Amino acid sequence: MQIQFIGATETVTGSKHLITTDTGMNILLDCGMFQGEHERVHVNNHQLGFDPTTIDIVLLSHAHIDHSGLIPLMYKQHFRGKVYCTPATFDLCHVMLLDSAQIQEKDIEYINKKRKEEGRKKIEPLYEETDVMNSLTLFQTIDYNEKVHVDENISFHFTDVGHILGSAAVHIDYSGIDGFKHLTFTGDIGRPDDKILNAPEPFRQADYIICESTYGDRLHENSKESLDKLESIINKTCVQQKGKVIIPAFSLGRTQELVYALDILKNQNKIPNIKVFVDSPLSAKTTAIMRAHMNLFNDEIKSYIDRTDGDPFIFKDIKYITKVEDSKNLNTFKEPCIIISASGMAEAGRIKHHIKNHVEDSRNTILIVGYSSPGGLADRLKKHEPEVRIFGQFFAVNASVETLESFSAHGDYNEMLQFLNCQHPKKVARVFLVHGDDEAKLAFKEKLNKQDLKMW
Repeated sequence: MQIQFIGATETVTGSKHLITTDTGMNILLDCGMFQGEHERVHVNNHQLGFDPTTIDIVLLSHAHIDHSGLIPLMYKQHFRGKVYCTPATFDLCHVMLLDSAQIQEKDIEYINKKRKEEGRKKIEPLYEETDVMNSLTLFQTIDYNEKVHVDENISFHFTDVGHILGSAAVHIDYSGIDGFKHLTFTGDIGRPDDKILNAPEPFRQADYIICESTYGDRLHENSKESLDKLESIINKTCVQQKGKVIIPAFSLGRTQELVYALDILKNQNKIPNIKVFVDSPLSAKTTAIMRAHMNLFNDEIKSYIDRTDGDPFIFKDIKYITKVEDSKNLNTFKEPCIIISASGMAEAGRIKHHIKNHVEDSRNTILIVGYSSPGGLADRLKKHEPEVRIFGQFFAVNASVETLESFSAHGDYNEMLQFLNCQHPKKVARVFLVHGDDEAKLAFKEKLNKQDLKMW
C-alpha cells in the first residue's frame, strides 16, 4: 500500500491523501479546497493532483470545505465512484457545497470584471451548482462504527472525532503483501470538553496514523476562562463603551457554540439584553441541521436543553439575517450589539464588510475565535497591525482586537496527545503529520517523539 500526500501538507487547507493498494484500488481520504487570498490558491484548486477517473472511493472525514470542497470538481472531471460519510456530514455538505458554488460565482464575476479591464481572458469557476447536485448523488452514508467491506481485502469504519457535527476519524483495515495492517486517518481532532459535541472516541490499535497537527504548538484556554472573558469583552464593549463586538466565525460549529455561550450568559443574567445578529445565510441553514441531529450532542448540552427552553440556538434578542439589505443595515445600526458573521478567517463573505465599517471606531471590538491562516485578514488583526487592507483600501485598526482560542474546533497539543493515548506506541509503525503549518508540525513532532511514536 502506498500513500500520496497531495494537500494539507504544509498548510491547514486542501486536505487530500491518496491511498493505492497492492491490487491497484485508489482510495481518496478527503478532497478539500485550498483556502486563502493568495493567487496560488486559485491555481492549486484547479489542479487536483490526480486523475479523478481513477479514484474508486472517497472517504470523507467531515463537511468543512477544506476537506470536502473539491468533490464537485471531481464529478465535473468524470469521477463516478462512491463518497462515504456520516449522515450529518451529508446533510451539511448539501448546503455547504452549494454555498461554495454560489460564492465562486460571485467571486468570478468580480475577478472577470477586472480581467476584462486589463485585457485578459475570462476564467471559469471550479464548478457550478449543477455539479454540486450531481456529485451529491454519489454520496453514501454510514453510521459511526458501522463496518463497510470494500472488497475481500479492505474494510473501513468511522468513529466520532468531535470536531464538528458528523466529523469522523477514518479507520482502514487491509490485507496486502505485507500482511494485515490497520491505518487511521484522524481527520480534524475535536476537543474533549466541547460544549456541544461528544469527546473524540478512542480507536482500535493502528499500524499507521495520518494525524492532523493544526495546534501542535499551543494550548487553548479552558472553557470557564473563555466564558468569563467573553462576558468581560461584551460588557466592556457594549455597556461601558456603547460599541459593537464583531466576531468572524465559521458558519458551522463556532457560530453555534458562540450562540450557545451567549444563551448561557443571558440566562445567568451576566450580560445585558443587547441585540445579537447572526449575519450569514449559511449559518442559519447549518444551525437548522444541528437541530435535526441533536442526538449527536453531548450529555451536558442535552441536560441544559431539558432545563431551559429546549433550543440553545435561539433567545429573545437574537436575529438570524439572510437578506443582503438587512446585512448592509447593520453597518448603520446605532445601538450596541454583537455581530457574528462568516467567514471565520475573515477572508471572504459579509464579515469583511463589517470589519471594514467598524475597525476604525475605538469603541468596537473585533473578536477572533478560531484558526486564522497566515497573512489573512484575521491573522493580521491578531498580530495587532496598525492598519489592514480590505477591498483594496487601508483602514486604521482603532478597534480593540481580542482572541479566544478555546472556541476553536481543533484540539490543542495536549488534547491531541490525549486522543492518541489509546494507542500502544511500540505497535505504531509510523505517524504522518498533516494539516499544520511547519512550526506546528515540528513542535508536535517533538511531543510525539517523547511518547515513543515514530515520525515521518
